Amino acid sequence: MAKKTSDQRSRQLSGAALQRPELTQALYRAFFDEWAERGYAALSLERVAKRAGAGKAAIYRRWPSKRSFANEAIKDVALAVTPIPDKGSIEADLTAFLRSLRTVFRHPKMRRILPDLLAERARSDELVPLLDTIATARRDRAEDLLDRAISRKELPASLDRELALDLLPSPLYWRMIVNQRRITLVELRRQAHILAVALNAAG
Repeated sequence: MAKKTSDQRSRQLSGAALQRPELTQALYRAFFDEWAERGYAALSLERVAKRAGAGKAAIYRRWPSKRSFANEAIKDVALAVTPIPDKGSIEADLTAFLRSLRTVFRHPKMRRILPDLLAERARSDELVPLLDTIATARRDRAEDLLDRAISRKELPASLDRELALDLLPSPLYWRMIVNQRRITLVELRRQAHILAVALNAAG
């Protein structure tokens, strides 16, 4: 078997270095920084690479397009969802659910990126599959909460699930993202109480 030349070994090591996880994470951070500042439509992969201290080739070795980069970056963040543990009551479960959402909505970059994601969906179908995947993952987590409440007989078995799943995040999103308001834990608990009452009416 022929020995590998020093040039071949060098190229292999160079390629491996470009795939190192710390550089991938740096590219993700730079991607979100660029997105938050300029919006998805004006996002430049060249500027992303520069922010990350890398060459543009480091991006294309990982992702063939801006859309595939966006898909992986968003999934890395948005799909890393922690199930809401059983807190013993629907209001306690709802409070835990809303607190986890509040953590996302309070992030300065997410406060800019989330509205832009929805605007991009209205402009183009490019990110629709990604948004549908994220929505499904988050709705599955919320559905577990509803199942527990139904099994505890806190909600009727005839609950309109689609309406309930639409309702759960809406007041918090409106206050924090649309109206750019801060929300305290006391207000969060009040929302949980009101949602619990509303869900009973959605049976």
